[in-house]
Amino acid sequence: MYLPKSFAEDRLPVLHDAIRAAGLATLVTVTAEGPVASHIPMLLDAGSGERGTLLGHVARANPQWRDTIAGTPALAIFLGPDAYVSPTWYPSKQETGKVVPTWNYIAIHAYGPLHFFEDKAPLLDIVTRLTQTHEGKRLGKNPGPWAVTDAPADYIDAMLKAIVGFELPIARLEGKWKLSQNKSAADIAGIRDGLAVEPDEDAAALARAMSDI
Repeated sequence: MYLPKSFAEDRLPVLHDAIRAAGLATLVTVTAEGPVASHIPMLLDAGSGERGTLLGHVARANPQWRDTIAGTPALAIFLGPDAYVSPTWYPSKQETGKVVPTWNYIAIHAYGPLHFFEDKAPLLDIVTRLTQTHEGKRLGKNPGPWAVTDAPADYIDAMLKAIVGFELPIARLEGKWKLSQNKSAADIAGIRDGLAVEPDEDAAALARAMSDI
């Protein structure tokens, strides 16, 4: 990832929080036919390894797990909020007119060796933990949270046979918080204020993130 120093985020707790918030990742691996990508919800086991370990599963019918070249590093991409930045928000537009549009965003790249497995017990653990993580966000909502144990055991067994698990110990972790840090304080304030009144949630989230720079 192209990572200018002004946009780099290397604080591990901040990166881990952003991974958890994103939930869905793009898993990129190398095959004999070239790179392949799948979009997969992942868990972060922060206590496993120096930088944590990512866990998830793919459909058994997805050829990625068979075609990935053993020993090649994999890449998991997590995206946070993103939004278009209009030049009309820059005070410097009125002064010089020398402004152009850009795009602000938060992105995390996690690299490491990828191991696929088919064992039932760890697969069930991943499925259960993924369910608990995301259904837990629905506490207090109607209908209430769903649990893996709500389904018949033989049905869950059949579903587990249709997936393949993976773990990705994170060897390298990059975070890019592109929040107009390369602009003047006045322009940053103008961009933040402009994003804050946009109708979409991502723009508002970026405005809040810019308040911390």
